[in-house]
Amino acid sequence: MAEFYRKSASGGGKDEPVLLEKVQRQLLPESNVSEPTDWSPDGRHLLYSTSTSNVQLWLLPLSIAGDANKPFRLIDSPADVMHGNFSPDAHLIAYCSNESGRWEVYVQTFPLSDRKWQVSTDGGYQPRWRADGREIYYLTKDRKLMAVPVNAGLSFGVPKPLFQTQVPSGINSLNMHYVPSRDGRRFLVNTQIGEPAPNPITVVLNWTAALKK
Repeated sequence: MAEFYRKSASGGGKDEPVLLEKVQRQLLPESNVSEPTDWSPDGRHLLYSTSTSNVQLWLLPLSIAGDANKPFRLIDSPADVMHGNFSPDAHLIAYCSNESGRWEVYVQTFPLSDRKWQVSTDGGYQPRWRADGREIYYLTKDRKLMAVPVNAGLSFGVPKPLFQTQVPSGINSLNMHYVPSRDGRRFLVNTQIGEPAPNPITVVLNWTAALKK
């Protein structure tokens, strides 16, 4: 199980622990994997996934001192929930879940309320927001990168494909395969290079006859 630390981006100072293994063990003794997925823009909350019999999305408050600074499961669901990502204003959280029987991308208000939207239409995972909050990106099962407009009044447009990626196949909580630029015009993508061709093998038949010459 991973422990979480933070450190000044300037490179100075010491590593500051924010979530130790012993705290996680007290909450989920059977958990074996924890993976941070996002830090709220105001620095007050850390989203992370943890794996037991299924994958769940947890929230760690970073602005509350003392014993209250303990993580809690954010979304109460028997399904797998992961890849949580805060909107730029920290009022919404995008994530993916297989509650419908396949992975789809959802958005909920933060703090949580009964307002929830499914923004993918044919499967999706690894949602990410554009820096102005007006677009959400995600990957499909066949690894296309999609974009969903976010309209005023919290309505979501029709997803449109941007381009085909070659990210590693499979969906799990441990890998994030792309990062959009702030304006959404460029993407840093973890691309899987094809396996190299095997070295040729030369088979010589009747080689003993050559020794007699």
